[in-house]
Amino acid sequence: MSTSTWRDNLRTIEPYVPGEQPDLEDMIKLNTNENPYPPSPKVFAALKEFDCDSLRLYPDPNSGILVSALAKRYGLQEDQVFLGVGSDDVLAIAFMTFFNSEKPILFPDITYSFYDVWAELFQIPYERPALDEHFDLIREDYYKGNGGVVIANPNAPTGVLQNLDFLRDIIEHNQDVVVIIDEAYADFSGTSALELTEEYDNVLIVQTYSKSRSLAGMRIGYAMGNPELIKAMNDVRYSYNSYPMTRLSVALGKAALEDEEYFRETVEKVVETREWTKKELKRLGFSFRNSQANFIFATHERVPAQTIFDALREKHIFVRHFNQKRIENYLRISIGTRQEMEKFIRETENIILVYRKMLVM
Repeated sequence: MSTSTWRDNLRTIEPYVPGEQPDLEDMIKLNTNENPYPPSPKVFAALKEFDCDSLRLYPDPNSGILVSALAKRYGLQEDQVFLGVGSDDVLAIAFMTFFNSEKPILFPDITYSFYDVWAELFQIPYERPALDEHFDLIREDYYKGNGGVVIANPNAPTGVLQNLDFLRDIIEHNQDVVVIIDEAYADFSGTSALELTEEYDNVLIVQTYSKSRSLAGMRIGYAMGNPELIKAMNDVRYSYNSYPMTRLSVALGKAALEDEEYFRETVEKVVETREWTKKELKRLGFSFRNSQANFIFATHERVPAQTIFDALREKHIFVRHFNQKRIENYLRISIGTRQEMEKFIRETENIILVYRKMLVM
């Protein structure tokens, strides 16, 4: 009689841990990089006008309406756009599609922590070259042979933006593999590497509706690149899920794209509040890189990050703390409304004062 069990065949993995999702009336939620402003009024109008009877029918497998709208928005052909259920879905499919050599793929040691989870899940070898002491990528680390490159730009959780010349240099040294530029936060930086897809056929740009378009709850992500890359991703996607985008997500995604003025207005408000928050954090003794995202990754000169995190949590103010080597004394602080950030600063200042008094007692 065999002693083996079904448990012997389980695929075990250390899962990605998302930010806490509390549900408190008085909370200030600055831990998951969501947009503090509501979606465009055109999204609300589209939701009211949505034909619920259509939900009994399968959606368009190609999500053609939204693909067409995105292609028009970015000046692309429709066969250069791939849609997925949030950028996480898009990235996962990209990993499955492009990273199938025996060489390790490369991404930084401090970056979006889902990358190594996907690599483990899909059994892709990988290496994580260390960022330098300023949280910058070291370009020479990406000159060696590899199975693919993934760069979040701006990076998460650091907020550091690498310029186009830097990215172009890495691509020049990696033209035999796919280079993914994850631009979840690019709209807050005012720049994108999309133009590099015109220069190189191996570059894939990934973006999302979850941050700058205030639709994290709808799960809409997309990739842009040459048609051959997009077709390969669609072939993989259709091999296990023929209807990835709901009718509702397509309708609301299209409506959000049609309100460019509101999009720019809310992004500008987040950026303005981010810059105000930087000044206030410096006044309180924090140090950080010049974030170009909708969050700030900061460490205090005297007060441990865990202490600040715990004290803020007691006040129902939620920020993100990573218990991870090299960054365990940092907090990632999402940018909320100006009113929310003013309260965050007041409470943080009080925490620092209390901690200093404790030290002299």
